[in-house]
Amino acid sequence: MAAGLSLGPLLRYADGSSATVWVEASRPCTAEVRCADGARGSTRTFQVAGHHYALVPVEGLTPGTSTPYEVFLDGAHVWPLPESPFPPSVIHTPDADGTVRVAFGSCRWAAPPADDHDPVGPDALDTLASRIAREPESERPDVLLLLGDQVYADEVSDATRRWLSARRDLSEPPGSEVADYEEYTRLYYESWLDPEIRWLLSTVPSCMVFDDHDVIDDWNTSAAWLADMRETPWWRERLLSGLMSYWVHQHLGNLSPAELAADPLYLAVRSAPDGTDELRAFACRADADPASVRWSYRRDFGRVRLLMVDSRAARVLDEQNRAMLDPGEADWLRTEALTDPGSYDHLLIGTSLPWLLPHLVHDAESWDAALCRGERGTRWAEFGEKLRRAADLEHWAAFPDSFEQLADLIAEVGSGDAAPASVLVLSGDVHHAYVAEPKWRTGSPSSRVLQLTCSPVHNSIPPYIRVGFRFGWSAVARGLGRRLARHGRCPDPSVKWRKTGGPWFGNQLMTLTLRGRSARLRLEQARRDGTLKTVEESPLTPP
Repeated sequence: MAAGLSLGPLLRYADGSSATVWVEASRPCTAEVRCADGARGSTRTFQVAGHHYALVPVEGLTPGTSTPYEVFLDGAHVWPLPESPFPPSVIHTPDADGTVRVAFGSCRWAAPPADDHDPVGPDALDTLASRIAREPESERPDVLLLLGDQVYADEVSDATRRWLSARRDLSEPPGSEVADYEEYTRLYYESWLDPEIRWLLSTVPSCMVFDDHDVIDDWNTSAAWLADMRETPWWRERLLSGLMSYWVHQHLGNLSPAELAADPLYLAVRSAPDGTDELRAFACRADADPASVRWSYRRDFGRVRLLMVDSRAARVLDEQNRAMLDPGEADWLRTEALTDPGSYDHLLIGTSLPWLLPHLVHDAESWDAALCRGERGTRWAEFGEKLRRAADLEHWAAFPDSFEQLADLIAEVGSGDAAPASVLVLSGDVHHAYVAEPKWRTGSPSSRVLQLTCSPVHNSIPPYIRVGFRFGWSAVARGLGRRLARHGRCPDPSVKWRKTGGPWFGNQLMTLTLRGRSARLRLEQARRDGTLKTVEESPLTPP
């Protein structure tokens, strides 16, 4: 039987002369990408848990061009699909003028089929795909940053629930949440076989990082939480399957061809007749010693540097030494930010969780962290742990030392003659969008520093939460927050900040246009008429 294309293609890495294209095939085969300009690449599939994948390296691309490509499996043409309504998928290499367009967002619950009711409204990525397809020569992102919750392992659709119920008894834990690797693959099929999403991801390069729902809500919120989960019989298989499926579907495509060639796990999995055991052993090591694995990565787009930071698996959860990033991860971030000063005009720090939050939320999280480490005694610590889990108090503010370390690093990067024009922290998670600008109490950097938060791509938020986020920025909320901070004996943070845009609610995407030392922001929301409406557009740095 001939090999078929089960999932993909996804255009992942792309630079001036090379790219990688991810596919899943129905059986072992050779996957090949052929470009209209003669560039091409091929590789054999590798096997994990009965599935067959390939990350095809494409070499010989011409800088500053867009070239259509096709995918072949064992020489048979499988992409574009017959009678596809979409334009040809292309590999676009960066513009000669150095302009870089970065679109980003997070939290995409799988959209239902087009003829079904969508309870959370139009999907912003679907809408972006439709716009690009209608106007293939118009402006499009050079890269799409997906900042977490690409799949929801703990909140599945009705269709997936029916599929799960045909596979096992949902009265047994974990019920209608996913349990193993095969069930994770169902989530990716549901999300990435959406026709608009499938075409969009085939023609716009993407960078991805996980957040909690890729594994489970509040993943690694505290040491007590983790201890409780490890006592749960289904947890270990869920975690290992989540890490394995993330490595296959998301992490591999984040890496450059050179990084892939130097990755011993990638070599081992590809070399084995079945790489499942090698990948599972890796996931076991990551569970036992999170510091032994690095999910964070760096990408350079001309004079734009992106540092995508793992703010989930790299945490230190000991209450007396809590850190968003373990020491090795923190050193990596510092090194990558400070290497070759003056070589980039814009530094983008991608972290699924916002660094700067509404003031009341920030103070509540730092107060809760103080309670949990025993600042007010055992009873308050017990209360703090319950509150932390109930209210999702686990952002950067809940790791006060890490919050300050990031502030210090940004100030250092943004100061001096070689400082970039901007340092932009890109985040999602909180199901709304806003812009916040910090000011250091002593010695603010010369770079423009902003927190840019954008989510969801396709999800919703209850009305009472909307009210809470709006209130969280108010003067009254700031006063309440200060009272909480005093009760927790929390020191004042080294930065103050103000909201300069938002909050905006809806399914949405932000796009940065970076040219030289200028940066411009656009926020667009998906409308039911199938369009993206611009609700904010403004310069971030002088043109």
